[in-house]
Amino acid sequence: MTRIASHRGGTLEFGDSTPQGFAATAAMALEEVEFDLHPTADGAIVVHHDPTLDATTDMTGAIADLTLAEVKAATIRYGAGSHPMRLEELCALYAGSEVNFRCEIKPGVDGLPYQGFVAPVIATLERHSMLKRTIFSSFLVASMDELAQVSSRPRLWLVSPSVLRQLGPDAVVETAVSHGIPEIGVHVDTADAALMAKVQAAGLDFGCWAAHSRAQITKALDLGVKVFTTDRPTLAIAVRAEHRGEASV
Repeated sequence: MTRIASHRGGTLEFGDSTPQGFAATAAMALEEVEFDLHPTADGAIVVHHDPTLDATTDMTGAIADLTLAEVKAATIRYGAGSHPMRLEELCALYAGSEVNFRCEIKPGVDGLPYQGFVAPVIATLERHSMLKRTIFSSFLVASMDELAQVSSRPRLWLVSPSVLRQLGPDAVVETAVSHGIPEIGVHVDTADAALMAKVQAAGLDFGCWAAHSRAQITKALDLGVKVFTTDRPTLAIAVRAEHRGEASV
């Protein structure tokens, strides 16, 4: 069965990376919750998509230049007055849930990996008994390599449309194989049966991201990808149930 990952806790249904969205996702009949991490200036780990607060909160500034208290003071837009979460808070929220983690290691404002960031992420997840329930993802091959050095957990390389176009499918597959990356995820609009077959022929898993509309969700299900991320998890659950000829949960 194609797995569903609630992207940022269901952005289009609950706001971007909100406590409400993550809490709702924890109770849903899906398999994964996707989230992004950044470090603060005082060593905390914050669940937030962008490296800055500018786009989705009422504050500005790079998270890595702010203290945890400063980040926590930001109010998330369309988030019912909520504030960014720490990774520890997310772990506690999902301790009793059947939904597993899909953790994206994000770069900083310069587009480069945060130095020394992966190890404390691993340690925090381990300390809260969530590491064994976590799949890691990143657009950066360097982060994929760093993850492989400190953890045996599954890794997923997110391949952007521009990278797929510039490198071509053969080079993308070759890069994944040479770096020991077991899974590739592409934007759903760039996915097709030929690309999936090429990836799978190399012994790699294949998935999609950004399946937000009914048509995109249906496409992912028709292809039979391993997993797709979506900003509309409630819709995705219903469409998957219809696709399988079941009553919606």
